[in-house]
Amino acid sequence: MCTYLTEKIAIEGSGKGAQGWFGLSHATVYVDHPVHAGYAHTVNIDFLNPAIGPSARVAVELTEEDALALVAAIQTALAAAPAGLASRNQ
Repeated sequence: MCTYLTEKIAIEGSGKGAQGWFGLSHATVYVDHPVHAGYAHTVNIDFLNPAIGPSARVAVELTEEDALALVAAIQTALAAAPAGLASRNQ
């Protein structure tokens, strides 16, 4: 079952696509049918910069378990670094 709930956030970062590196300005997260992954439903994360166009997109399709493991890995990596080291205010 699809939730039709899409979380959209503004971000600052970079992504690499077929045309090389580009700036990222937004991310969307939702649970839906994947395009490529071999599962009925996945946690889908799109990193994008709409101002550049559709080629400025990095898409990720993860199982629920792998999405939660990714969240935990991000939290572990940030906890191990000095506070503010990777902040946008560095």
